[in-house]
Amino acid sequence: QVQLVESGGGLVQAGGSLRLSCAASARTFSFSTMGWFRQPPGKEREFVAAIRWIGGSTYHAESVKGRFTISRDTAKNTLYLQMNSLKPEDTALYFCAAKYASGSYTNGYNSWGQGTQVTVSS
Repeated sequence: QVQLVESGGGLVQAGGSLRLSCAASARTFSFSTMGWFRQPPGKEREFVAAIRWIGGSTYHAESVKGRFTISRDTAKNTLYLQMNSLKPEDTALYFCAAKYASGSYTNGYNSWGQGTQVTVSS
């Protein structure tokens, strides 16, 4: 079973930047899509962004569009999330995920990482 390991979280001031990484233990060519989700304190998990592993097409949630950018390095089997202009409301546990089936960017994911905490202070 594939393992996904996130890194790069931390504490940052509002307006700052962080770059999250997600390393996959298995070859990722079998994935159709990889994505980032987040779970703010006391709230449901929500979709952030996703990318087609082949081709690189992306889709970002409206709440992060223009501030966050998802990307991947196929040679390194690694997914990234560049987060700029961070706001206190971006504070959450961030997860990466992967899915095999084609279709929706926002649901149907099969594998999940353990998460990395992002805290944005005001």
